[in-house]
Amino acid sequence: MSHLNAEIIAIGDEMISGARIDTNTAWLSRRLAELGVDVHYHSTVGDTLSHNTDAFRIAVRRADIVVATGGLGPTRDDLTREAIAEALGRPLQLDEASLKHIESMFSKRGRDMPERNRCQAMFPIGATPIVNPQGTAPGVEVAATRADGTESHIFALPGVPDEMKTMFDNSVAPAILSLNHGGRHIRHSVMKFFGIGESDMEERLGDMIDRARQPRVGITVSSATISLRISAMADSVDECEKMIASTRQEILERVGDLYFGDGEGFEQHDAVEAMLREQERRLVVIELGYAAPLGDWFAALGDSPVLAGGLSLVGSDDLLRFAGQGVTAQSVETSGADNRQSECFKVVRERFNADWILMVDGYPDLNAPMNGVMPAAPVTFTVCDPQGNVSSTDSRLGGHPSIVHPRIAKSALMFLRAQLKEFAA
Repeated sequence: MSHLNAEIIAIGDEMISGARIDTNTAWLSRRLAELGVDVHYHSTVGDTLSHNTDAFRIAVRRADIVVATGGLGPTRDDLTREAIAEALGRPLQLDEASLKHIESMFSKRGRDMPERNRCQAMFPIGATPIVNPQGTAPGVEVAATRADGTESHIFALPGVPDEMKTMFDNSVAPAILSLNHGGRHIRHSVMKFFGIGESDMEERLGDMIDRARQPRVGITVSSATISLRISAMADSVDECEKMIASTRQEILERVGDLYFGDGEGFEQHDAVEAMLREQERRLVVIELGYAAPLGDWFAALGDSPVLAGGLSLVGSDDLLRFAGQGVTAQSVETSGADNRQSECFKVVRERFNADWILMVDGYPDLNAPMNGVMPAAPVTFTVCDPQGNVSSTDSRLGGHPSIVHPRIAKSALMFLRAQLKEFAA
């Protein structure tokens, strides 16, 4: 397979000024890598025609694939079409089919198309419109012949992320596949893991993450959760699926102990909900300390029959006060702290009509991290099963303040998943 290289251009004053974070470039870099294209450059340019023109001229000289986002709107500062036309020395001309599409978009919304939107149907001579099923701004696809006779292919897309992603997947990715001779079809599969660092994951996977491997296996990390994205390119969908299945099996043989599910948006709380549904059990979450991410995550699942509720309290004394009846300081002195906890869990289970309890004790205060890093803090995870059996594990977790609380919550979910599996066995 030949290895094409690419440059991504983000266009807009809001990008240059820092008023908006450029998430498009990061997303495109991952997608291009999955297509076997090596991204060599990221460029960001404001809404100035001469600067835009220079950016495209430079990109065409040094990149086989140029993907630009932004500047395709109808306003006077949307200059991408003009910049491409000037960079290639080709005048703009009206594309009637694109104009009709834009007019139909306005008609569906019960509005007349402003005359200014007519400019969105203008394309450099020789360019092909990229259909935008969600908005009024079609994209631009055009090839430029370089001094050595080779071609650079420009794909200009809207800056709106949802529109850009749909257009890339529907139109640009297949076009790049045909250019890269990697097969006419591409399929992806995302596997999710927790409980190991990125470097340790790479070590366990070994040559599976080699960039020349087919299918490709890419690693991304978000708040301590690792995603492995398998991308297969072949001449048939069936062949893609077979390649993915074989790669998935090899991954599970190497790191299956850390695997919890599939899908870009699938997280551990989704896995826990599925396990509880299968057992027809209900869960209540108790979070002590200075955060309550588990409560937020489970609440976002909506009206699930397996979620009984959650408590967010500062400390164990607050839990004691919540449990109230029969759980007093005197009972602690006579029966010990373990008995106090068991009595508290009994009251919580009854009040919430729950079968399982997960308690995190507790989330540290992040107001005074040392040099931007939170020192490892002690935390205890406790699970009470439907039969009243209590299991606990102690850990010390730290890191950057932005990930400490999510890491603690995800570690608690990992412990709960182990208990759920053991109970169902």
